[in-house]
Amino acid sequence: MKTKRFDVVLILILLTAAFLNAYNIWQDDTANQYYLAAVKSMTQSFHNFFYASFDPSGFVTVDKPPVVLWIQTIFALIFGVHTWSVILPQALAGVGSVFLLYRMIKPTFGIGAARIAALVMTLTPIAVAVSRTNNIDSMLVFTLLLGSACLLRAVKQGKLVWLLTAFALIGLAFNMKMMQAFMVLPAFVLFYLIASQVSLKKKIGSLILSLVLLTGLSLSWAVVVDSASSSSRPYVGSSQTNSVLELAFGYNGTERLLGQTTGLARSDMNAAGGRNMQNHSTMQPPNSNGSSSDGNSKSDGSAANQNGNQSFGNNSQGPQPPNGQNGALNGGGGTPPAGNGTGNGGPGGGNGGPGGSGGKNMNMFGTGDAGPLRLFQSALSGQISWMLPFALIGLLGGIVSWYRDRRGQAAEMKETLFWTAWLVPVAGFFSVAGFFHQYYLIMLAPPIAALSGIGWYTMYRLYKNNKDWASYLLPAAVLITAAFQVYILSAYTSQIGSVWMYVLGLLGLVITLALLMLKRSHPFSKQLTIISLCVLLLTPVYWSATPLLYGGNSVLPESGPQLNSSANGGNMFSSEVDTGLLSYLRKHNTGEEYLFATLTTVTAAPYIINENESVMAMGGFNGTDPILTVSELKKLVKEGKVKYFLLSGNNSGNSELVSWIKKNGKEITSDEYSSSSSSTNSSLQSMRGGPGGESQQTLYLVE
Repeated sequence: MKTKRFDVVLILILLTAAFLNAYNIWQDDTANQYYLAAVKSMTQSFHNFFYASFDPSGFVTVDKPPVVLWIQTIFALIFGVHTWSVILPQALAGVGSVFLLYRMIKPTFGIGAARIAALVMTLTPIAVAVSRTNNIDSMLVFTLLLGSACLLRAVKQGKLVWLLTAFALIGLAFNMKMMQAFMVLPAFVLFYLIASQVSLKKKIGSLILSLVLLTGLSLSWAVVVDSASSSSRPYVGSSQTNSVLELAFGYNGTERLLGQTTGLARSDMNAAGGRNMQNHSTMQPPNSNGSSSDGNSKSDGSAANQNGNQSFGNNSQGPQPPNGQNGALNGGGGTPPAGNGTGNGGPGGGNGGPGGSGGKNMNMFGTGDAGPLRLFQSALSGQISWMLPFALIGLLGGIVSWYRDRRGQAAEMKETLFWTAWLVPVAGFFSVAGFFHQYYLIMLAPPIAALSGIGWYTMYRLYKNNKDWASYLLPAAVLITAAFQVYILSAYTSQIGSVWMYVLGLLGLVITLALLMLKRSHPFSKQLTIISLCVLLLTPVYWSATPLLYGGNSVLPESGPQLNSSANGGNMFSSEVDTGLLSYLRKHNTGEEYLFATLTTVTAAPYIINENESVMAMGGFNGTDPILTVSELKKLVKEGKVKYFLLSGNNSGNSELVSWIKKNGKEITSDEYSSSSSSTNSSLQSMRGGPGGESQQTLYLVE
């Protein structure tokens, strides 16, 4: 009887993944406050739990469906509401993704390819950065990989139940992050059509049934919520019609592709005359370039902050707000500095950076310029693309190998096509999309990792067994990938010096020459190819470790040496409790349901998380959701549910509400509630323009 042996290398890879994803998260106090506040609220009632309510009173939901937040809430109920307890599910999902990838690659391509795929997945910098936060994407990728594993089993075993499970998991993933889950759908359909051994009639019938199940599961929560009376549930955050379906296919769908925004409150929509506002981000931070304090964008891209040069971290690059009216960052476009300090975007950056005169798309979060080579621009390449050239050349090797031996490699080619069909649509979306964040790129991690392992397998076979041009694909892949990595490093010489760049370039050249010289004598050829991969993964190791070394960005996760000189990125959409204000409001509360109301969730979140208070975010995440009319707000005040309102100095979203509050409210000066402890907070807020980057805030009493 043959006993199964543990793969020691796999265990080491999984331990590495666990270390990178989870080490020190118990000391992380900078989780995404938006989702953390929701989890805190969701632990307090089933009503809040089901709807994913941002606040304890169930006034408004977060801008995502609830499944991942449900999981985080369960962890919070078990371990308590801590930053580490809501991050832990994503860290575990990151490790699980590595294991699933290994299990899927090994049966067809062997243990070597499986190990390489798992290792590349482990060392994908953006995957590590995301897994160390309470953002949703790590769990999303794990769910889609689990569906992929079920799909492969459905093809191999010919059982419908596995196919239905695979598509059901995409439906579940839709209820994690909506349309982003459907990016893999073409790969699922294509693979089943070309790989299943059943008749074409049965294939089509099975796919129709699977797609029906997928549709039903995807829309189930949305239909239930939209069917419920609006008075009996929270408002659907970041939607304009209080509809989950609109949120899914608008804000979280077409608007991401086209770079549009629906972040206009009722009065602002009237003023805009129904115009389709282009080149605006619904996720703009308060008081950043092209944004007013409530998140409404200025169509001319000019800065709305008070001094025109607000800084979110010293020389911090990546997905951050622009510094100043010209949109000039060191390196521009949110890219790493080009070494010369110019604002032209650095290598692959954008002309003028985000908001600059040369910007053609919503580029303020460091996503480069739209085009077929976007993933190779400095803005994105350091997060995801280190092994992309190797994977693409390996794909060419697979095509050549399959063409020469069609029958013997049919299964290999079909599975290769599956990962290619995952890679191409996702890469295509990120190449042309008008608005996304860098951490969404984790969607590319599985296909790049899989094709890297498969590419090594096919190119090594060609290298070892052939003497024609195809045998040189492996050395070429090593040389080109090393050269591309040198190019990436060239944008970071101001932070890490040029030694990394020269050492990597020299090692890449030496290992390529060794592969060419030892090609015919083979004794150490396999070991040499493994060494070459280790060389190519040297820099990704460091990049993946930077969130551990320097601290990560909890709101807009990223990796890279720029984190060493960045302020805490979580401050971008975070604020703090003003203890003097809190004491004053508690003292003067006469039974109101809400301690106070404010426009954005940014200001409200810390009072929910740290003080167990219910705070109303009248305009949702960025202050522009049309949740309340003036008459509805009057009714809330009359019913005694809220009487204090904390507004920033230059609110323009929900301007009718703001005008009514200012007209009918009594201004409470800060002298009436300031204290020594709150003064520290006020100074800190003043440096970044108030809570969450907003301008100085004023308290109003409306009775």
